[in-house]
Amino acid sequence: MLRFKCPVCNAVADETELSPGGEAHIERMGPGSSDDAFYKYLFERKNPLGIHFERWFHAYGCGKWFHAARCTKTMEIFGTYKAQEIKPPKHIIDAITKKRPNWKNE
Repeated sequence: MLRFKCPVCNAVADETELSPGGEAHIERMGPGSSDDAFYKYLFERKNPLGIHFERWFHAYGCGKWFHAARCTKTMEIFGTYKAQEIKPPKHIIDAITKKRPNWKNE
């Protein structure tokens, strides 16, 4: 079972208290975007075997969204951070590269 620390209310919650929200940091398309770009925005998502940045909703807690860095192969959680962050914070990247020195944030 996954256990996340909510960065909003600081509660440690089992995954049963949360709802997954898919990939984090998706670039939203503006009104002038092409049909192809809009299609990719709506339907194409990364599904890596390894480090993945995800959105989670604390459904049975504070009711806020947050982001988590997690390895989809080992289920290891490297940390969580507020959903307002437009990219993963340095302490999250440092936690990942400490355990996975060859990892590149792409």
